Amino acid sequence: MSGLTSIVFVIDDDPLVRDSVTDLLAATGFAAQAFGSATEFIQAKRPDIPACLILDVELPGLSGFDLQVELTKSGTEVPIIFLSGHGDIPKSVRAMKAGAVEFLTKPFRAQELLDAVKQALVRDGKFRRERADTLELRERLGTLTPRERQVLALVVAGLLNKQIAGELATTEVTIKAHRGRVMRKMQAASLADLVRMAEKLKVSPPPSSTKVE
Repeated sequence: MSGLTSIVFVIDDDPLVRDSVTDLLAATGFAAQAFGSATEFIQAKRPDIPACLILDVELPGLSGFDLQVELTKSGTEVPIIFLSGHGDIPKSVRAMKAGAVEFLTKPFRAQELLDAVKQALVRDGKFRRERADTLELRERLGTLTPRERQVLALVVAGLLNKQIAGELATTEVTIKAHRGRVMRKMQAASLADLVRMAEKLKVSPPPSSTKVE
C-alpha cells in the first residue's frame, strides 16, 4: 500500500456488508482495507497516513464500542464512523460523546457514508498536522537551557526585561541576550508568535511571577 495518501479501514463481521462498503469506497476513489473482527484490525500493521475507521457496533468478541475504548486507551487517534443494524439513540449518543464522527443505521445511504468518510479523513489530516507541529515545537523547546526556559516562561507571562531580571536576580542586558536566543531557537518571528508556541506547549510562568498590569 505504498504511495497512498489516506486509507479507510472497514471492520464488519458480515462479508456482504464488508464487500459492499469497500466496493463503494473503491468506486469513489478511496483506498480501503477490510477486517472481519476488531482483533484482526488490532493485530494488523497499518500505514501511518491519514485514516478513518468504519466500524460495526455488533461484532463478535471485541465489540465496536470495546475497540473504541481500546484505541483511546492506547492513544491511537483514528476517527470512527459507526455502523449499526439497530437504530439505538443511547448507543448513538455514547458513540458521539466518545468522539465518533458519525453513527449510521443499516441500511444507510451511500452518500451519508461517503460524506462521513470525507469529514473523518479531513479531521485526521488536521490532527496529524497539528501533532507534527507540536512535536517540532517540543524539539525546539528541548534545545533551550534551563535559564532560557525560565526566561521564555516569564516573557510569555507578559513581564518586561527589567521585571524578568528582578525575578531571576540578574541584569537586563543578560535577560535581553537570553530572550534573543529563545526567539532564535524557537524560530519565533515575533512575541505574538512565541506566545502562541508557548500556549501550544502549555508553558506556564513560575508561581512567583506577576504579569504587567
